[in-house]
Amino acid sequence: ENRIKRVEKIAQVGNDKNAKVEYGVLTAIREALLEGKNARSVVFESKDEQAAARNLFLLTSKPVLYVCNVDEGSAVSGNEYVERVREAVAPEGAEILVVAAQTEADIAELETFEERQEFLKDVGLEESGVNRLIKAAYKLLDLETFITAGEIEVRAWTYKRGWKAPQCAGVIHTDFEKGFIRAQVIKYEDFIKYGSESAVREAGLLHIEGKEYVVQDGDIMHFLFNV
Repeated sequence: ENRIKRVEKIAQVGNDKNAKVEYGVLTAIREALLEGKNARSVVFESKDEQAAARNLFLLTSKPVLYVCNVDEGSAVSGNEYVERVREAVAPEGAEILVVAAQTEADIAELETFEERQEFLKDVGLEESGVNRLIKAAYKLLDLETFITAGEIEVRAWTYKRGWKAPQCAGVIHTDFEKGFIRAQVIKYEDFIKYGSESAVREAGLLHIEGKEYVVQDGDIMHFLFNV
């Protein structure tokens, strides 16, 4: 309330454009909160409004994912408690995941991929709850993954969807972004199909990309830079 009063005064007296935008955002969010709604339920159309809302750093404006831990018998289709949660959060439009912690613990004890797949098949699941949770969280936060591979290690790096090659290079080291020249890119699907980097090269599917390249989820990348 104090911030609203302060911003309102600035907007009226100083004719400050940013203050007017912030005041509109604050009052809209206040109305939602007074109605018992979350701040994220308020949709702002303009980029200025969206930026002003982000700068408030409100807890209830953060994206939410609901995870329901159920018994093993309810892992596939959920149960009455899951349905109650669905009904309660329906106005938010948030995603709900059903996970059986005991089932996940059993999966974690299996050593090979084949054993885990066989176990999932036996319990009627296509994918583990942990994997589904990771994917859902990445999607909710607009995150994706690119991969770097060398003789010593293979590593996955997280980046924001829509980032260009230099920004992703900066995730590894700031010097990579500052001195970015170009990137060698192999599509994950091509690597799986051909089985090795050399085979992908021979097939002519190693791509050379510049500063404007928008990195795609699963890209295998080698950055060339000079500082």
